[in-house]
Amino acid sequence: MRVNKSAILAQLKETYPEAAPELDFTNPYETLVAVMLSAQCTDKQVNKVTPALFARYPSIKDMAEARIEDVYPMVKSCGFKSKASNIVETCRLLMHNHGGDVPSDMKSLVALPGVGQKTANVVMASAFHVPAIAVDTHVFRVSNRLGLANAKNVGDTEKQLQKAIPKKDWIDAHHWLIFHGRRVCKARNPACEICTLRTLCKHADAEQSKNSAQKGAEA
Repeated sequence: MRVNKSAILAQLKETYPEAAPELDFTNPYETLVAVMLSAQCTDKQVNKVTPALFARYPSIKDMAEARIEDVYPMVKSCGFKSKASNIVETCRLLMHNHGGDVPSDMKSLVALPGVGQKTANVVMASAFHVPAIAVDTHVFRVSNRLGLANAKNVGDTEKQLQKAIPKKDWIDAHHWLIFHGRRVCKARNPACEICTLRTLCKHADAEQSKNSAQKGAEA
């Protein structure tokens, strides 16, 4: 099928007008820490951890002065101990190299411990409203199933999405794709039967063609 990318984006926008970050944060520092904790962890779990964490360490300066051994028990449920060390070391570098502020550019962000391109994109978009498309597992899966991208890795998917989506919609489209991936287009057993995008979707079209061929062979 010929993929109508404009129609797909319009339908995503109509289906998820409320799409927004599901992590809780109020400033760039909290955004950075929450996103770092969310790697291989659910937003729901991160949101359980961060209120107490930010109450004890309310600023970059406070976190920079923290002991990793004290931070780790507070974030342990979000995964590896390296997250605690990366957060503390990142805040120390922010104090030393950035005047105690979170930078808003990719080069500076990815130079921080535990901050990769995906995390940097989320921070840039969510904390500073810089147009960016962070490709997590949901964005990768959904965009390639729909046909907005046709790539085998995250890097190529990001580049293709930047071409397929108007720059003014990059931030919103990131959330549309995540919402769709979490609610409908799941990794296993996507709910194609209730999907508002099924008539536009490359994956759904391929599945329908395969099922029709199977029925024809059985007849």
